[in-house]
Amino acid sequence: MMSIKNLHVRFATPFGLLEAVRAVDLEIPAGASLGIVGESGSGKTVACRAAMGLLSGSNVQRDGTVVFDGKELTAMTREQVRNEFGTGMAMIFQDPMTALNPVRRIGTQLSESLRLRLGMDKKAALARCAELLSFVRIPDPEAMLKKFPYQLSGGMRQRVMIAIAISCNPKLLFADEPTTALDVTVQAQILQLLSELRRDLKMSMVLITHDLGVVANHTDYVAVMYAGEVVEQATTAELFANMKMPYTQALLNSIPNIEMKSGARLQVIEGRLPNPVDRPKGCGFVTRCTYAQQKCHDEHPPLVDAGNGHLYRCWYPLGHTIARKQ
Repeated sequence: MMSIKNLHVRFATPFGLLEAVRAVDLEIPAGASLGIVGESGSGKTVACRAAMGLLSGSNVQRDGTVVFDGKELTAMTREQVRNEFGTGMAMIFQDPMTALNPVRRIGTQLSESLRLRLGMDKKAALARCAELLSFVRIPDPEAMLKKFPYQLSGGMRQRVMIAIAISCNPKLLFADEPTTALDVTVQAQILQLLSELRRDLKMSMVLITHDLGVVANHTDYVAVMYAGEVVEQATTAELFANMKMPYTQALLNSIPNIEMKSGARLQVIEGRLPNPVDRPKGCGFVTRCTYAQQKCHDEHPPLVDAGNGHLYRCWYPLGHTIARKQ
């Protein structure tokens, strides 16, 4: 459905050229779901927005090739790419409170894409809006259409955002941290809803998150990003069964689990991401990695194919002789 090749995104800043995304290659199969995982600042959202053509400004540089549904987006004008939104690609943005217009009613915001993209009249669009709200499990959809965003809970606002995103039956849906700031019960409901919608509408989905636990049950493939690069990529089952990258392991270990004793401290990844304006010449994770050797400081690791489409970027992967000695 979408193929991203050698994607680079740079921002001109007063401190120098900031490389937010570096040589990213991703494949999103038709009808499948891809999870992009990494901590804040790893380049997940920037990569997806760049792929959709949502980044603009004189300080932005984008290089690489993005092909969506057989069309090369990077060779199209901004207006041509815009015509793919709604019916082709759609995005659920991270914060539903700021993504929704606070002074416009839900019905007005939800019907806008139906009228612009599908050419519906006002009456038909509002009828379809009620169906969409019911589709995303919102009770009393007719009453909801008349409300403003501030009158809704966080979970309801997120459901409205999902309804807007799927309103024109897109072929590819990007969900950017769709469960941020929601309680655990609502998170589970939203993730289950997205999985059901993907199957029912036969669309592809990219799930952007910092939580490996989220992608475990809701994606077919996983790409782990760190410092703007893909550092590990595999099918979801293969990744969890045969993890290679120490950073992926650190992300997994930082997730709280039900077996932890009360009052126990959560595991954290010590240190911070490297400066994107002044990258180290070796591995970007070297100062935070338990298994780092001198070679990690001196040489940047390439993506290595471990078989079965499992790629990783590490000189001493988990299971390596040196790694086992630590």
